[in-house]
Order: sequence, then C-alpha cells, then structure tokens
Amino acid sequence: MNYRKISIILGIALASSLTGCLKYEKKANSSTTGTMTMVCDDTFRNIMEQEVDVFEYQYPDAHVLARYATQGEAIDSLMSLNTRTVVIARDLTKQERDFLKSKRRNVKTAKIAIDAVALIVNKDNPCSMLTTKEVGDILSGSSNQWNDLEPSDLGKIAVIFDDKSSSLVQFMRDSLLNGAELGDNVYAQGSIPAVVDAVSKNVNAIGVLGVTWITSDMQSTELTTEELAQSMLSDDPVQGATLSQDVKVLKLRRPDEVTAYKPYQQNIFDGTYPLYRPIYMVTTGVSGSLASGFYSFVTGDIGQKIIMKTGIMPARTRIQVVQLGPDE
Repeated sequence: MNYRKISIILGIALASSLTGCLKYEKKANSSTTGTMTMVCDDTFRNIMEQEVDVFEYQYPDAHVLARYATQGEAIDSLMSLNTRTVVIARDLTKQERDFLKSKRRNVKTAKIAIDAVALIVNKDNPCSMLTTKEVGDILSGSSNQWNDLEPSDLGKIAVIFDDKSSSLVQFMRDSLLNGAELGDNVYAQGSIPAVVDAVSKNVNAIGVLGVTWITSDMQSTELTTEELAQSMLSDDPVQGATLSQDVKVLKLRRPDEVTAYKPYQQNIFDGTYPLYRPIYMVTTGVSGSLASGFYSFVTGDIGQKIIMKTGIMPARTRIQVVQLGPDE
C-alpha cells in the first residue's frame, strides 16, 4: 500500500475542510450572518421574541441567542462584557458609558419604544378607575383595603408584580413613591403570565405589567414565524393593537385632572395616560457585526412596525389618530 499517496490525499482533504471553515467564519462575521447573544429585560420578552423571529426569518444565516432576565442582570451582563446587546427600560448612565469606553467598547444606544405600565383587576372587581396618588398609596401600604378608596365589600388589596427585582417595581417606586419602599401588601409571582393568572383568581388583587402583555393583537404570537415575518416585511401599514377583553384594565388619571385614560396607543403617544416609560436598546457591537445589524433592524422601519403591532408606541413612526369611543 502506498502510504505516501494516502497521506497526500488526506492532507488535501484536510486543507479543503479548513478552507471551507475559514470561508464560513468570514461569512459569519457580518451584519446579517453568524451568532450573537442578547440579554433582554423579561418584561419586554414578548416584543423582542417577535423581533428575533422576523430578523432570523429575513436573514436565515443569523442566529440571535436571547436570554430574558431582570434589568439589573441585563446591565450586569453588559458591564461584565458577557454580552454586547441589551434591551432595558432606561438609557445607560455616564458612569456606565465611561466604563465601557475604558474597555474599548463603542457604545450605541437608542430609544426604541415607549411602553405603558397597565394595572389590571379581576373582572368581578367593581373598581374601574384610580388616580396615580391612589396607586401610590396602595403601593406604600397606606391604603391596603379596597374600602380605603371607596365603599366596598372587598378585602385587603394585594399588589402583584412579576419579580421583586423587576424594572416595573423600580419604575413604580421612582414614579409614585419617590424611591420609598413598597408596603407589605406587594407580592411577586415570578413571571408576567403568573401575574395575570393570580389576578384572575383573586378579586382583591391588582396586577402590574407592561401593556403589550394584554393587547388583543398578542394573537400575532400565535402566527407562524413565516406569517408574522411576511406581514411585517410587506409594505402594508400596521394597525395599532387594542386592549384584550380577557382582563379588566383600569383607567388612570393624574390627581389634578378630571378625565381618566386607559393605556391605548394614542393615550401613550400624547402622554394623557400617566404611567409610561421608555425602552432602550444598547449595543457595543462593532460596525459590520451581527449585533450591529440586529440593532439597525430593531431601530429601523421593520423593527418599529413590529413594536407598533404589539400595542405600544415605537420611537419612530408616522401616527394616524383614530377616534375611540367615549369610554376609552
């Protein structure tokens, strides 16, 4: 047997294999191919899952590995350089930016949407409206009985969040309690779906969650990836979502105002609904990388159409105002 000939053949085969790998690696290092990681605030999970699905459909060689965690965990992952992309409910601080720059990371941030924080109650709960002051009193525990708000046969108010470290908790503390501690009537259920479930079983409960979790158009999550992607990639305009009838969504008003509002997109857009917050996307991905490409996608026209469909306000959009009924 000619061992030299076999060795040469194997050498050629190995060289061809390595060449193929090198070509693949080169192909993977682009804005639309390869693999990237992202850590997203879990309260925005249902938004970003749709963003990822459509992006990967449009670019089949792109793979976004998303982890959904608390906002604090997302920021920690970015600061420890374990990921280059996060989606959170605030922009980076100057100190955080300076730290990343000291690590030779080029930081890009963009407000991608405006989220509304909705309050939901059991359908058998007669309450339909609260002021932001009343919500603050409930959160602090100074009003912990429904009878403290208006004559009622209901009992102790239970406020339900998804997680004690949730960005929703931080937002409500900062917005309504000036950073003070929550009362002992506030509980964490572990996830947003668990919040909805708890409210559906407890007539005394108030659930706190992002409005995208209770919009009627969340049926889009039941579409196949192909159906969702094709609807987003078309030139057809996107109609905003309305609130689901499966839960009772409270109207809110500021103490010095007469009219109360539900968290519809128009009310988020013009600021009449009082509880709203930004959603930011942050990346340190270099130009031409998949992280940079996904950032451009989410902040671009298609990514903003997806956000519009989930029931909140995209940061970049042309608004068509539609008159709602008198109870809206």
